[in-house]
Amino acid sequence: MLKKNVGSIDRALRILFGLALLAGFALNREGAYSWLYLIGIIPLVTGLMSSCPLYSILGLSTCPLKK
Repeated sequence: MLKKNVGSIDRALRILFGLALLAGFALNREGAYSWLYLIGIIPLVTGLMSSCPLYSILGLSTCPLKK
């Protein structure tokens, strides 16, 4: 399993941003570069999983520290 490294605020923002981009795709399918809205899948999935592979590579975490 992937290590949880996305905090609650970061997670909520990722989910909202991903959903907004996917909504943009649904509303603008005929645009020349509308397929770029599908990039919204990445923040949506990382937000839902609470794990970001890029954060793991860079050694970052937005989760609160466990005491």
